[in-house]
Amino acid sequence: MDKSTYIQLLEAHNIKPTANRIVVVEALANSMLPQSLAELERRIQTIDKSNIFRALTLFREQHLIHAIEGGNDGTRYELCHSHSEDHDDDQHPHFYCEVCQQTYCLEGLEVPQVAVPQGFEIRSVNYMIKGICPHCQSES
Repeated sequence: MDKSTYIQLLEAHNIKPTANRIVVVEALANSMLPQSLAELERRIQTIDKSNIFRALTLFREQHLIHAIEGGNDGTRYELCHSHSEDHDDDQHPHFYCEVCQQTYCLEGLEVPQVAVPQGFEIRSVNYMIKGICPHCQSES
């Protein structure tokens, strides 16, 4: 993707495309795996941690990114392939490798439907599977 694509992506989610936001969305787009705040901070040397976090918070509010919780290293972030700025229609499971501590997207798999008791309203789903990834299995 080029800079104009990042700008269009931000604007499609009603986010003003500032220089910092473009850099953060580019870092996420170029990541093969979901990134933690610390990993993004190491990748983006030109923006401090608080500005990266503010961009991530706004991106999450506007459904541009997923926040993945459940690994041993806190929250990780990835671009959402949602078609809406109003809600996240891109929910998929994630796999956390207990050996290499990487989190992988399992795109193409659906999160199982869960029936909750009457009166409860589901707003988001975080489906994390833990085990050993194929790479770590082949090394043992």
